[in-house]
Amino acid sequence: GASRMVSRITGMAVQANKAIVGQNAFRHASGIHQDGVIKNRSTYEVMQPERVGVPGNTLVLGKLSGRAGLQSRLEDLGYTLSREDLAKVFESFKVLADKKREVTDRDLEILMDEEKRTATEPISYTLAHVQFTGGDQGIPTATVKLIGPDGESITDACTGNGPVDAVCNAIDRAIGTESKLVDFNVQAVTEGIDSQGTVTIRIEKDGRHYTGRGADTDIIVASAKAYLSAVNRQLASDEESNVPTLGSTPD
Repeated sequence: GASRMVSRITGMAVQANKAIVGQNAFRHASGIHQDGVIKNRSTYEVMQPERVGVPGNTLVLGKLSGRAGLQSRLEDLGYTLSREDLAKVFESFKVLADKKREVTDRDLEILMDEEKRTATEPISYTLAHVQFTGGDQGIPTATVKLIGPDGESITDACTGNGPVDAVCNAIDRAIGTESKLVDFNVQAVTEGIDSQGTVTIRIEKDGRHYTGRGADTDIIVASAKAYLSAVNRQLASDEESNVPTLGSTPD
């Protein structure tokens, strides 16, 4: 309205934190504020944003957000979760929010894809920690910590011709398997310097191919997740091949 007209005439932008007309006036980042606004807008809004030309309020998801804000945004995106599922997703959300200043809708879609993937694909080993060093003057080295099928912790390290190769070699060494990486694809799926990247990896063993995917703000970590995902699929396939068929006699 009048504020934007004055801004255009004078060439001076309205400060984001300006009361009533600033872009942050109806943006809520605190978990307590988000929960209050969801239940009753008048709790933290003394006037309706539409009265000053703002389409509506905005819940800014970040490290200060709570379950209520996350659930509201997920429902807007078409996701309906049980209390138990929301608790699991919220833990993953907090990890992501610690890495990004603001979690966007696209970030949430990737997060839900990751949750669905981990819930449906065969998992023998999970990635607990990954650390790597490299550079043009050093030997790329990676250390991984995995949690095995029985809950035991396995830590190992290895070198490679690059950080991704070193991470893959370290995972192979920790598990005691070896696969050939035949395809590696990385894609930035959100905007900004803290954007998330999705990595798709395809490996080959004994003439069979297995595909894994992973997402993270760190491409090397995303690569580790994707490679381990593919290895888990390979291990599940090997286990199925070793199961005796009905009526057969094990060796």
